[in-house]
Amino acid sequence: MTANLITLTQPSSPAAEAYRRLRVNLMSAGRETPLSAILVVAASTDAHKASTVANLAVAFARVGKRVILVDCDLRRPTQHTLFGLGNTAGVTTATLDEATPLPLQATEVDGLQVLTSGPAVDAPADVVGSPAMGKLIARLRDEADVILFDAPPVTLATDAAELAIQVDGVLLTVAAGHTKRGDAKRAREMLAQVGARLVGATLVNVAADAELRKYLAA
Repeated sequence: MTANLITLTQPSSPAAEAYRRLRVNLMSAGRETPLSAILVVAASTDAHKASTVANLAVAFARVGKRVILVDCDLRRPTQHTLFGLGNTAGVTTATLDEATPLPLQATEVDGLQVLTSGPAVDAPADVVGSPAMGKLIARLRDEADVILFDAPPVTLATDAAELAIQVDGVLLTVAAGHTKRGDAKRAREMLAQVGARLVGATLVNVAADAELRKYLAA
């Protein structure tokens, strides 16, 4: 595990509390319409993208949910590094051979498993948009209460748009002081064009409010 997993290393911090608040909001959004498969994706380049998805996965597992975190960023996979896992099998191998057991890997967090990216492929968007990916998602639904997908930023690759139409909802992340307004707008437009269900947008990398810090430290 790395220090980027703030929900594990500093569970009483304002940052960890923010992930719990995000978890509550997503659970609320899924009351009327099922929201078990969620794509968490950045509008543009964001160094915190992978850790955002990972921390949210931990937050869901902490309340007893069976969670699977899927690394669909087949271009620059990071989840195996964050959780200290191997990456010899994962999404790419699971879509290539549908008859084999899912190569899910356990973590030190009860209830949280990770499906890493697997070996690199020549055309990541084709893998993510293939019928085999749809079948993989269907298999994952049988194994978990919540499935969170990590993917390349919306405005940089078509992978996210391909995946967005196969999940129940999309959470768009915008990095404070980094994501350009135009990129955020274009990301929303691109998701709307494919008919994705945008369940919300969240601002990441924000300094904690002083009052919140004082309350949590009490």
